[in-house]
Amino acid sequence: MKQNVYTVAQINAYIKNMFTQDYMLRFVLVKGEVSNCKYHSSGHIYFTLKDAKGVIACVMFAGSRTGLSFRLEEGQMVVVGGTIDVYERDGKYQLYARQITLDGAGLLYEKFDRLKRELEEMGMFAPEYKQPIPRYIKTLGVVTAPTGAAVRDIINIATRRNPYIQIILYPAVVQGEHAAASIVNGIRALGQLGVDVMIVGRGGGSIEDLWAFNEEAVAQAVFDSSIPIISAVGHETDTTIIDFVADLRAPTPSAAAELAVYDFWQLMDRLAAYSTTLNHAIQMQVDRCANRLENLNLKVKYLSPANQIQQKRTYCMDLEGRLNRTISAALTRKKHEMALCVEKLKGLSPLEKLSQGYAYVEDANHRVINDVNNVKADDQIQIYIKNGTIQARVSKIEEVWYGEGADTGTDI
Repeated sequence: MKQNVYTVAQINAYIKNMFTQDYMLRFVLVKGEVSNCKYHSSGHIYFTLKDAKGVIACVMFAGSRTGLSFRLEEGQMVVVGGTIDVYERDGKYQLYARQITLDGAGLLYEKFDRLKRELEEMGMFAPEYKQPIPRYIKTLGVVTAPTGAAVRDIINIATRRNPYIQIILYPAVVQGEHAAASIVNGIRALGQLGVDVMIVGRGGGSIEDLWAFNEEAVAQAVFDSSIPIISAVGHETDTTIIDFVADLRAPTPSAAAELAVYDFWQLMDRLAAYSTTLNHAIQMQVDRCANRLENLNLKVKYLSPANQIQQKRTYCMDLEGRLNRTISAALTRKKHEMALCVEKLKGLSPLEKLSQGYAYVEDANHRVINDVNNVKADDQIQIYIKNGTIQARVSKIEEVWYGEGADTGTDI
């Protein structure tokens, strides 16, 4: 009897046809842990679902990515909905995913992401709605559980930084089904009291423990508050919806207290430094003004009428002294010149000649007789000698030549 022999492709095609005809495999929901997750450059996602007893290969094509509302990562517990079919080339069956949701706590994460997107689209995370945190506050409102490490840390740090701060605590329920309403009431109550800043938060915990701070009602109360709110939920790695809505997020309740309350002692040190700087600046200004005043005083003294008169008087006295010295020098010089002239005149003076035995003769008309031809006999003449005059009459005229070659005289 002859047996039929089939090719590999025929067998794979037959098996694929069997999978296609099975109505249950057209859409199944499979629960498992994600492993070997790879995002391909084409947009497809390849991963494996596993549990304690088996694994199944899965693929989500780029066209089905709308059925995934979060990023698929290793270790997540998910529920995958899709079709189980055979990939003929490899002869392997796999789950072709059309939708993927997180399982258990993962559902809360999915809900968290969905609410976060909705509130962000509503503009509740927009920075223009954030209120500035006052630098110096008198009253601090706290919405948290009345017991636990969070409230103790806030009180200890706040009072250490500023011993004069007034802390108003609203003892809220921060976990359980009544937590959201309690937190909302606390925010509104402290808002009516008019505190300067409000801290809303609690200590760390699981996503279920912190879920009250992911409720839309709490986010809306934080957004509507006219008082600046600092969110302080859990530890640094914990993130809740009100962290995005609040005016400021603190990684821990302790950090929130430091952000809300300014360090009083640091302020005192700064004020002391400012006081020293201000006093130094004032003293420098006073010194500059004193120096300027002294200079102006000296200028006024210099420009005053009395000082000007004194200056002019001194100048006049100096000119007078210089004039006297000049005159004295000029008189001395002239006296010397006069003495020289006197000496010269002495040599030329008739009187000097007369004192030496010479005489001066003039006629009756007081004309000088220096030539014998100017007189004649019987003329009246006057002879001036050293100590007087002599009236005389010419009785004889004798002409004598005293020039060169003249050795005789002629009587007239």
